[in-house]
Amino acid sequence: MLKFSEQNGALLLLSPYGHRAAFTAGKTALCVGRGDADYTMSHGRFRFHESLDFKTILTLSSYTLTAEGADLLFQSADGETELTAALKITGDRLDVHFRDIRSRGGLNRMWLRLPATPDEHIYGGGEIFSEFDLRGQKGRVWVAEHTHPAAISRKILREKISGPQPKHKDPFSSYETYYAQPTFLSSRKYFVHSDATAYCAYDFKHARFHELEIRQLADLHFGFADSFYDLSSLLSSLLGRQPELPDWVYDGAILGIQGGTEIVRRKLERVAQYDTAVAGVWCQDWEGRRITSFGKQLMWNWRWDRELYPGLDEAIPEWKARGIRFLGYINPFLAVEKDLYRYASERGYCVKDRDGNDYLVKITTFPAAMVDLTNPEAWEWLKGVIKENMIAFGLDGWMADFGEYLPTDCVLYSGEDPQIVHCTWPARWAKLNREALEESGKLGQILFFTRAGHTDTVRYSVMMWNGDQHTDWSYDCGLPSVIPATLSLAVCGFGLAHSDVGGYITFPPMQRSPELFIRWAEMSAFSPLMRSHEGNKPDDNAQFDATPDTLKHHAAMSRVHKALKPYLKACVKENAEQGVPVMRPLFFGYDESAAYTENGEYLLGADVLVAPVLEEGARSRSVYLPEDQWIHLWTGKEYGGGTVEIDAPLGGIPVFYRKNSAFAQVFECIKF
Repeated sequence: MLKFSEQNGALLLLSPYGHRAAFTAGKTALCVGRGDADYTMSHGRFRFHESLDFKTILTLSSYTLTAEGADLLFQSADGETELTAALKITGDRLDVHFRDIRSRGGLNRMWLRLPATPDEHIYGGGEIFSEFDLRGQKGRVWVAEHTHPAAISRKILREKISGPQPKHKDPFSSYETYYAQPTFLSSRKYFVHSDATAYCAYDFKHARFHELEIRQLADLHFGFADSFYDLSSLLSSLLGRQPELPDWVYDGAILGIQGGTEIVRRKLERVAQYDTAVAGVWCQDWEGRRITSFGKQLMWNWRWDRELYPGLDEAIPEWKARGIRFLGYINPFLAVEKDLYRYASERGYCVKDRDGNDYLVKITTFPAAMVDLTNPEAWEWLKGVIKENMIAFGLDGWMADFGEYLPTDCVLYSGEDPQIVHCTWPARWAKLNREALEESGKLGQILFFTRAGHTDTVRYSVMMWNGDQHTDWSYDCGLPSVIPATLSLAVCGFGLAHSDVGGYITFPPMQRSPELFIRWAEMSAFSPLMRSHEGNKPDDNAQFDATPDTLKHHAAMSRVHKALKPYLKACVKENAEQGVPVMRPLFFGYDESAAYTENGEYLLGADVLVAPVLEEGARSRSVYLPEDQWIHLWTGKEYGGGTVEIDAPLGGIPVFYRKNSAFAQVFECIKF
């Protein structure tokens, strides 16, 4: 348990694990100020302009010990600004509550510097695709579209001129992500979390300090432990944990299929010939589709499209009797051409612009209205749509897409400031879906998965998926980006994630090859959920049934995923009960220098190490094995620690399990 101690006029915070912080009058300082920001959004991408009224340094003037911890008083040199910080100890967590006592017009900006060491590693910030260790980086915490037309165009042009450059990464300072969370974890076994929902920025470029910028006065939470297991559990006790997944999720692959009832039937017949383990079919166009220059997109009117899927009401129970669940799609937008929008608009259920009109947001090529989640009637109406048109209709799961697009110049029913609300939107969206399950008595039976997030998404969402990867081998947006994305989510408290097998975004010359699909399927078999996606241009992409080889390899990986069911269920249960992520960084189990920088491998639970093949054409890869006794899953050969070159034919992803695992018999029975 943390405790305070006084020494030589300073207040010391001490942890039983060796962490130490000193608060000294006249020396301990922070900066505060007041400012205004202007944000402009295009296709979910934001540009920022900040205007500061003032910024001033506050130094610690005095402190007082209290029954719960300590109260600190900070003052500016001119005496015009005063701020208190109430420090409360809760076990191994320190909570800090700031209060503006005196200032010029109120404080809405703060800057803090935290001590750092040159060899420290930092992780978190939400879901980060291009990096895992953020040390040496400077970036922002703001929910946004991860990939946008301008970046895709630059990439296509660059590769037309110079050829494929899979290891190219855009500057991290301009990085944006669907899931941004003001949470950071240190290799020194502490975490920092801010309750801020406004724009935040971080600077981890300095050897001796980390700097955080927060555009509101917001509480901070610091947690300390002697292991990453305990640290993760401590963080999840603060932020929340995901429930266990439905049992059927582990029974094989979820096939991404589009185009109608008969196409689903034909594809199910085809995969059955290869003994594919099928847990479900995911038909994102169950509510209809529209064809645009972007590709095959969806008609955002959340009810069964009888023309595209005739007889679906009879097919769903038929498939379910065979152990095949039906999953669909929804997001918080409404297609302006359809009846649900007309109903919502007539009742004032949509987010408004400053002129009082429904705010129409352009997503890719078409505008759509957003349901106002601050309006209680609109909330209940949209939740009712999910209950009636999806749950009661027979869906056993769905993708709960989007949540990133709330404009900061809109007008909300609640009257709240959109700059403060924007980052909360995906968490509110997750909460609405969660309530629909709970009120229907279906939590634990039905699955939904989200792509956007912020702090409370950890608490309300059932599962994440990694969003719209490119259908290529690029380290910033393709197959390799899934690993740092999943691991950064893990250290932020979200322990359940998966990706679209094969990726999603396709633009010529970018397209999914059979090899890419197979390699992605290999990796996804060793995750909590295995689900494919046809992509925005299905006809340009290799699918699970593209060739006899893709059918054979995908079927084999589906059976591997099913064979892992006892182990995966135990890992998911551990996440639900203790807050320890299923897919986790190597340093969670091994205190070795290489484990802190590895971002191309991961631990699946405590006993399995997965090293996906990340380069096109590779038939082997170098694998770092921490010091332990490892068994190669496919050959049974035993390895110790160190770096080894492992053969990796198609279907033979390098996977190892710990020799002394309690699940060794499960792993021994897995064959390709």
